[in-house]
Amino acid sequence: MSWKMGTSCTSVSMCKGRMLLATTAIWLLGSTAWSQLGAPGLPSDIEGVMRRQMAAWNEGDLEGFMEGYWKSDSLVFVGSSGVTHGHKATLARYQKSYPTMSLMGTLAFDNRQWTALGPDAGWLLGGWHLSKKDHDDAQGMYTLLWRRIEGQWVIVADHSS
Repeated sequence: MSWKMGTSCTSVSMCKGRMLLATTAIWLLGSTAWSQLGAPGLPSDIEGVMRRQMAAWNEGDLEGFMEGYWKSDSLVFVGSSGVTHGHKATLARYQKSYPTMSLMGTLAFDNRQWTALGPDAGWLLGGWHLSKKDHDDAQGMYTLLWRRIEGQWVIVADHSS
């Protein structure tokens, strides 16, 4: 049996496969349209950390999201509610601010400028966006100070607004 949709499908299973592929591509493009992880000069390892952070956030995994931060009492987070010191306190701040997946929404980053401060440190300027179904979307800017510590890139200071 031959079934054609336009001229490109020669069987039902081929058309179903193409439809699935097209649907998946549209979904992926829609979910990452706002996200731009690359910035000129940004180390690819940092892009990878941020990609994992977005995935963890979008799965409701704040502990996984925090893997991108320095696990130290010297970590500094500056946000609208003030200054938070330390990895545990920063995680607790996120848990208090985002107690449900509905409030967390879907996170996307827009990295704009990387300024290297040497081979193992740099500043990253960018924006964040939370798409939410049941609440107003939220967005803002960040400046992240990254350091390579024991071979791993981590955020040691985060100023988000």
